[in-house]
Amino acid sequence: MPDANTALLAVRPSQTRLSPDTLRRLPQAVERPAYDRTAVTPGIVHIGLGAFCRAHLATYTDDVLATGETDWGIVGVDPLSPAIRDALKPQDCLYTLLVREGTRDRLRVVGSFLDAMATADQLGEVLALTAKPEIRIVTLTVTEKGYCQDAATGSLDEAHPLIRADLADPTAPRSVPGLLCEAIRRRRAAGQPPFTVLVCDNLAQNGIKVKGIVVRYAELRDPELAAYIAKQVSFPCTMVDRITPATQDADRATVDAALGCADAWPVVTEPFKQWVIEDRFPLGRPAWEKAGAILVDDVHPFELMKLRCLNGAHSLLAYLSVIAGIETIADAMADPQLPAVMRRLWASDLIPTLPPVPGTDIPAYTAALEARFRNPGIRHRTIQISSDGSQKLPPRLLEPASELIATGKVPAVIPLAVAAWMRFLLEKDEAGNAYTVADPMAATLTRIARVHAGDAGALAAALFAIEDIFAPDLVAEAGFRDAVVRHLDSLMTVGVARTLTAILANP
Repeated sequence: MPDANTALLAVRPSQTRLSPDTLRRLPQAVERPAYDRTAVTPGIVHIGLGAFCRAHLATYTDDVLATGETDWGIVGVDPLSPAIRDALKPQDCLYTLLVREGTRDRLRVVGSFLDAMATADQLGEVLALTAKPEIRIVTLTVTEKGYCQDAATGSLDEAHPLIRADLADPTAPRSVPGLLCEAIRRRRAAGQPPFTVLVCDNLAQNGIKVKGIVVRYAELRDPELAAYIAKQVSFPCTMVDRITPATQDADRATVDAALGCADAWPVVTEPFKQWVIEDRFPLGRPAWEKAGAILVDDVHPFELMKLRCLNGAHSLLAYLSVIAGIETIADAMADPQLPAVMRRLWASDLIPTLPPVPGTDIPAYTAALEARFRNPGIRHRTIQISSDGSQKLPPRLLEPASELIATGKVPAVIPLAVAAWMRFLLEKDEAGNAYTVADPMAATLTRIARVHAGDAGALAAALFAIEDIFAPDLVAEAGFRDAVVRHLDSLMTVGVARTLTAILANP
């Protein structure tokens, strides 16, 4: 995502801004809210104001508001920076969704966000809002690392600096677990039933995992409050899917030209979207099914399919592409070898680990994924996808590897993906161009890579020793370990193209 200041500076003082007034004068081809926004009241607080929630949650809710529901508007809260709030508030929180498919663009102005706030300077207001009875759902998109979880166990990282700070001053929380816990405490003190916590991040069993994190934090703060949260607060699991790359200056220029006015922070996305939700909302919910959401009793089969087939393939493509100097996923799909390796990953390593998914043909699902990846209108940068590998690799690729090994099979392509991640940590592509490794463990990982830059075996051994990433039972499997070292040595010595040629020559 561009620097926050870039987004704000992109709007010159002389430019007319997107607003309720300019909304009426937009070109006819631009979709706009099909309801009276002044009649809508907030029912949802959303934590995490990045692009994904505004392409996903907000559009489903926008569609529901268009059916006549008026009490499910969203107030967005940014827990990191006021930048997006400051970009959106002068626009009455309106923004443009630029839906791209090939060379075709469709523009839609979304109106479901009624206000935007930031905990940096509005923490008291945010906590007061979450205590109001009309707020019945708190949704979140804060990424895996936003929950202060231990990467190895998925439980609360009790040594995390934000967690330690919150336990020292729990009524002024800075972490997401601390914020949720204090908000629930205040509602309980006010005699209000708890809101539902709806996690919309790509975590396996996300509701269950985040509930465990929040309950553990509460145990450290107040065991009685922890027992209340464990018993009374609903944390449904969800599966979310919509490819949403970071907005670029060229995208912003396209939007401004099409609108005839300036939008400080539009969002770019693909036409496809999917949302599977466990239907457990004690205080009610929007009729998201009217907008195409799938309400189920158990989201796990859907989430596992998406986490492994889409996100696992993204990780494989991203690390190989960054090393090879390939900028986007669409560019990767134009490579003569990468799509074939991706298909082998699905067929050999990932689809065999999946349970049946209700109403879904999994090979057809992966074929549709390939078509989505090929969309040239979506410039999903491989360096963006490469972030946070220490937290993403275990659920996406290492867990299915362990499951295959438990059945007596050695993964065919997952070792290549792991080797590509290890080679990626060297911070230079094959042409010598430098890039930055964005990861909670970046300092440790890149230091190890620098020390062992000339020795694939030593580099792999040092990384395998990090139990927060690699389960000991997995790296104890000689076939898996040796395959990773072999691929890593090939990537380091002959490069991506020749490595893939050798792999594809041996079905």
